[in-house]
Parts: sequence; structure tokens; C-alpha cells
Amino acid sequence: MSLRNLLHPSQPDYLGYVYAAVVAAGGVTGYAKAGSVPSLAMGLLFGGVLGLGAYMVSQDRGNVLLSTIASGVLTGVMGSRFLKTGAFMPAGMVASLSFLMLLRYGQTYVR
Repeated sequence: MSLRNLLHPSQPDYLGYVYAAVVAAGGVTGYAKAGSVPSLAMGLLFGGVLGLGAYMVSQDRGNVLLSTIASGVLTGVMGSRFLKTGAFMPAGMVASLSFLMLLRYGQTYVR
């Protein structure tokens, strides 16, 4: 499946919704395992913003600004945390997913 098919105008932004759910679930998991309130708050905040972004992209395939910014911020923050700790879970995984989504949304600007 090509990137063009993933952003087809007649279907919801499924990958965007899954990405939002993964980020939110990561925050809940961080709270459940370590009692980290900041992980819970940021996971739910960014999950919500990414969910809104996925909805916006579902309505208009060119409306990727919110999703692009949120993915870029998560790439930077979690990438930095991964470089400091060297632990792939969760920082490296979120940074990797965020970078891939940043590329996916960013390709809209290149076309």
C-alpha cells in the first residue's frame, strides 16, 4: 500500500487514529507501571491532539498542520529522551513512530 492510498480522501485517517491511541495508551501504561502522572498527562494530551489531528485530516487530506506539529514535537522530545537513556521502550519506540508519522504527514507539503 502506498502513501497515496493511506491518505485517500474517501477514508478516515486510520493510521493517525491508531497513532493517537498508541500515544494515549503509552501515557496510561506509564502511569500504571511507574505511577508517573506526567506520563499520563502528556500521553493523554498528545493522544487527544493527535486524535483531533487525525479527524482534521480525515475531513480534509491537506489539513495536516496540527498532526505534523504534534508528531514533530514528540519526535524531538522522545528522541532526546531516548538518546539520554538509551532505552528503546518507551522513548525510542514513540520517537520512531512519531518520526514515521512526521514523514507521512510531511509528504503532503512536498507534493
